[in-house]
Amino acid sequence: MMLWTTGCTDKKKAVAADSTSFTDTIADTTAVDSLEDLIDDVPVSKAVDELFDDFFFNFAGNRKLQMKRIQFPLTVVNDGYAVKISKSQWKMERFFMPQGFYTLILDNRKQLNLSKDTSVSHVVVEQINLEEQRVKKYNFDRKNGEWMLTSVNNSAMVQNNNSSFLKFYQRFATDSAFQMKSLSNPIAFTGPDPDDDFETISGDLLPEQWPDVGPTDLPGDLIYNIIYGQEYKESTQKIFLLRGIANGQELQMTFKAIGGEWKLTGLVE
Repeated sequence: MMLWTTGCTDKKKAVAADSTSFTDTIADTTAVDSLEDLIDDVPVSKAVDELFDDFFFNFAGNRKLQMKRIQFPLTVVNDGYAVKISKSQWKMERFFMPQGFYTLILDNRKQLNLSKDTSVSHVVVEQINLEEQRVKKYNFDRKNGEWMLTSVNNSAMVQNNNSSFLKFYQRFATDSAFQMKSLSNPIAFTGPDPDDDFETISGDLLPEQWPDVGPTDLPGDLIYNIIYGQEYKESTQKIFLLRGIANGQELQMTFKAIGGEWKLTGLVE
């Protein structure tokens, strides 16, 4: 690795010159649509239930599997009021597949390993509507070795364990002036080396370099989060990840509560 404290702007411009934003780059909808069509026609093996991620991508892309893996009549709770949904009432849910990327919110880096834990038996997929300040939780349980959607819970975002961070993140993603005020000085940065495709560069990023270096067009309306059994608490750190579905690109932003205010302290591309 090469450590730098100045000159990062020009290097980063060279890397980003071919794209206008991170989400533009990863949201290859043509590739995602083709992937969905392909998944619909592929037989699902028993191995798909070993890891939730493997199951979920098939569940979101395979209509036949989705209908088979929902516990009907499905309990749907809206602000505490429960109703039952029959199979004929269910509409195919593609989740984040049309976006071409998905997001994760973590308290620490150890939680990154939970997606690879084959002992996990309960997972919650959160659909977070930042504009409407609503969170829809899809609850999945592994029963007799197979993942099943067992219930859905729709509630106000203020009731979510990450509510304070989510409220901050929405403004961070949509208000450029607020975003600049929410930058730590400096920001730890790790990114691709424009001179070597197999190497990375690391160092400190100054706030004044952010407009030329930082990601643009962050999702500020609809995001997702996958909870692999971890319990969130009022932590002073949140890691926000964006992952491309078709191309494997990833963006990782670390936020810390400093003096009662969230600040971006780290960026990994």
